[in-house]
Amino acid sequence: MASLALQVQNPFPIPGAKVQVCAHIWVYASRYPPNWDCTPILDEVFGDLSYAGYAGVEIMEPILGHNDSVERLKELQQKYSLPVIGTSYGGKMYLRNEHQQIVEDVELVTERLSQVGGKQLGISVGDAGRKKTEEELDAQADVLKKIMQICGKRAIIPNLHNHTYEMEYEMTDFKGTIARVPDIKLGPDLNWLMRAKIDPVWFIKEYGDKMVYMHLRDQDASGKWTEALGEGVADFKAISKALKDIRYTGSAAVELAFDKPPVNPVRESWKKSRQYVKKIFNW
Repeated sequence: MASLALQVQNPFPIPGAKVQVCAHIWVYASRYPPNWDCTPILDEVFGDLSYAGYAGVEIMEPILGHNDSVERLKELQQKYSLPVIGTSYGGKMYLRNEHQQIVEDVELVTERLSQVGGKQLGISVGDAGRKKTEEELDAQADVLKKIMQICGKRAIIPNLHNHTYEMEYEMTDFKGTIARVPDIKLGPDLNWLMRAKIDPVWFIKEYGDKMVYMHLRDQDASGKWTEALGEGVADFKAISKALKDIRYTGSAAVELAFDKPPVNPVRESWKKSRQYVKKIFNW
């Protein structure tokens, strides 16, 4: 099954390659607080995303914590012809006393991810709930470098994922990290940028040369998430143009999230979103 994943996914920027459109599983994981482990409904997840026409699935690290996760994911990939392209991973990386556990987790997660053909690791560095100190940013950078080394052993590409906290205080967290770890790639969530009052088009123009991945989501004029892409106010046409201008060739993932129970079947929102991406981005 690893060969299938390698054929379908495109986590690396290859000149002239078509952007692959995948899906992140948050909308399913959100049913399972506080650990966000949607292992019990993975058949539903893969079935919905296969039906909707996605090229791959980005999972979350709790799924890989199960000893039988590799076997389970390989069976699902085979059943639905849908590869796992990567996983998200988060931790309190600004705290040095967390580093040993984080490194051990990443070793396990990336080993199992590589066994199912996944090639990208989307990293969240942790929210301190305030502006991080210079010492904390130093600590964060140190463990990110270790994660990059681990990923390098397994041909996995780590990339910085963002929420809003990295962009607060004039982007202190984000800028502090890339200044200390200039080789780290980026996998921004464009909707979280919007919520942090950062223009995604500006971000793409400014940092697009470091981008290998991205998350796409929409919201209405009040700031609430819509059920599907194209139902809100996000200026995806301008985003598409900015990506074309920088000749973006990484991958993209639609990530649905609901502020209230959805009206429509989730799989239909996935399908509508996939069709919208095809229409606007021609991916």
